[in-house]
Amino acid sequence: MASSIANKLDEYLDRTTNGNGAARKDRAGSNDSTSANGLSPSFGAQKTNDHLDPNSEIDHSHGQVDEDLVLANNLAAISLATQKITENIFTEPKLKKSAPPQGHQVSPEHFEPEKHFYPRVLNAQIHPMVGYFFSLGNERIVARYIHLNPQVNEEVLRKCLEYRPKHFQWAGSDLFNVTTASGHRQMIIVETNSCPSGQKSMPLLSESDEHGGYRLVLESAFKDMIDTADRAMGGLAVVYDKNLMEASGYAATLAEVMKEKVWLVEYYEHDQDPPVKWIDRVMYIRDEKKEWHSIRACFRYVTQKPWNRFPLFTRTVVMNQTVACLAGGRNKMMAAKAYEFYNAELADSGLHVRIPETINNVTKNEIPLWLDSMGGHAVVKVPYSNAGQGVYTITNKQELQEFMDTPQHYDKYIVQSLVGNASWSSITRHGKFYHVGTIPNKKNNTFVNDLRMMVAGNKDGFRPICIYARRARKPLIRNLADDPSTTSWEMLGTNLSVKLPTGEWSTEAARLLLMDRKDFNQLGLGVDDMIDAYIQTVLSVIAIDKMCQRLVKDSADGSGQPTFDINLFEALNPDPALLQEIML
Repeated sequence: MASSIANKLDEYLDRTTNGNGAARKDRAGSNDSTSANGLSPSFGAQKTNDHLDPNSEIDHSHGQVDEDLVLANNLAAISLATQKITENIFTEPKLKKSAPPQGHQVSPEHFEPEKHFYPRVLNAQIHPMVGYFFSLGNERIVARYIHLNPQVNEEVLRKCLEYRPKHFQWAGSDLFNVTTASGHRQMIIVETNSCPSGQKSMPLLSESDEHGGYRLVLESAFKDMIDTADRAMGGLAVVYDKNLMEASGYAATLAEVMKEKVWLVEYYEHDQDPPVKWIDRVMYIRDEKKEWHSIRACFRYVTQKPWNRFPLFTRTVVMNQTVACLAGGRNKMMAAKAYEFYNAELADSGLHVRIPETINNVTKNEIPLWLDSMGGHAVVKVPYSNAGQGVYTITNKQELQEFMDTPQHYDKYIVQSLVGNASWSSITRHGKFYHVGTIPNKKNNTFVNDLRMMVAGNKDGFRPICIYARRARKPLIRNLADDPSTTSWEMLGTNLSVKLPTGEWSTEAARLLLMDRKDFNQLGLGVDDMIDAYIQTVLSVIAIDKMCQRLVKDSADGSGQPTFDINLFEALNPDPALLQEIML
C-alpha cells in the first residue's frame, strides 16, 4: 500500500505542477480531482456514489473509491499548501559544501541586478518624496532642520554632517517613529550597526545606474581607503558570513570600480578549516587550488562576533575596522556609553542622540528589579547579538520567566525602556513613548515598523545611502489583555532575519516595506521625518567613532603601531566572556 500511495502521489504532483516544479496558479480551475482549496472532494466528506466523478479512479467492480488515490491527493494538496505559505520566505542561497569553503574571484562586468536585489525591488519605482530627500544635500538639510528647530546650533549641526569618521565609515541605524501622549513625534535610535544590510531592499534612485547604493558605499567610503594601501601587498577581497546576495553585489561592483578582479569568500565563526588566515597582520585567502593569496584591502561583511576572527589592527586595510564593532557598531553596551559621552559633549548645542532609557551592565538576577522600576514592561538585550537575535521584549511574568530560563553565554545585559502602545509602554524619567506605527489598513490594524537609514562618511562628510522599513508580524493591540495569545515580540519584533537550526539565515521578505510608490505611503512619513532620521543616524555614528578614538591609542614606543586600551574597555564593558573572544 505504501508504494501504491507513493506512486499516486508522484502522479498527482505531476498533474498539478508545471515543468519547473512550481505549483500551478490555476489549480482551482484544473481538471484534477482537487477542490478550490486544494483538498480532495472526499477529504472529510461522506463517501457515497452520489458524489463520485464518473471519470475519477474508482474500483468499479466493487463501487469503492480508490483510498490510496484519495490519501495521495490529500497529502499532495497539503504539500502544495505548505509551498504556498513559504513563498514569502527568502532563504539565502548557499551551496551545499562537501569541502571547506574557498575563495573565488569576481571579474569586472560581472554585476547582474537580479542576483543582488530582491525581485520586487527590481520592478519598484522610488517614491517621489524619498527621491526628493536624497536630492537635498547636507546644506539644504541643515537649513530645513534649523528652521524647524531654532534651538539647535547651526554651526554644530553643520560640523556634524561634515565630520570625517576615522574608524566607522559605513553604518546603518534602526529607528522608531514614536510619539508622546501630547502628540510630540520624533525619531529615536534603537541601535546602530556596523556593516549593515539594505542595498537589496532599496529601489534605484536612478534607472541609469544599475549598481545603486552598492557603488555609493564603495566610492563614498572604501575607495579612499583602498588608495592608501600598497598595491604590492596583494589583491582586493569581500569577506562575509551572511547575506550572500549583498556581499556578492559589493564584490561585483568593487571589481568594476577598481577595474580588477576581487576575491569573494565566506568566513564563519566556527569554521574548522577557514579559508582566511592572518600572517603578520596581513590577510590571506585560500582559493580552489588550495593556494593562498595576500590581500591589500578587505571590505568586511562579517557581522557575527567579528572580533574573534579579525585582529583589531591590521596591515591589510579593512572597512569597517573591528574596533568599530567593539565600540558600539556590534556592541549595544558600548554604544549606550558612546551616546552618553557624546550627548554630554553636545549639551549646549540643542542636539542629542535620542535613545530609549538604557541601563548597562545588568546581571541576570537584577533584571526583574529593573523591570519593576519601568512599570513591568522592558526590553532585555544580549549586548553583542544582532539580526534580531538576543532581544527579549517582556510585558508579563510568563515572558520574564521564559527569558530567565534561557541559557546565555554572556554575563551582562542591557535593559531598555519598552516602546509599545499608549497603555503598555515603559514608564521612564522622560515619560512614555509609544509607536506611531503604520497607517491603519482596511481592517483598521496598525503595525509597528522601524526604519533603517544607511549612511557612509569620508573626507567630505556624511551622505545618506539607502532606506527601507520593516513591520512586525502581528498588529499592535490597544490593551495586552485584548489578545493574551499574542506575544509582545509578535507585535514589536521587526527584524526580518531568521536563523535556521542549520545555522543558515532566511529572510521574511513579506514584512519588508520598500521606499516605492506602493509601500512608502503605509509609513505615514514625510521629508522632515527622513531628515530627522538621517541626523539621528549621523549623530549616533559620530558617537561610536569618537568612542573608537578613546579606545585606540598611539604607540608609546614610537613604532607607529596603535594599541587598544584594554583597561578602559574593561572598565566600560566588564564582561569576562567577551574579553576572552577579542583577537588583539
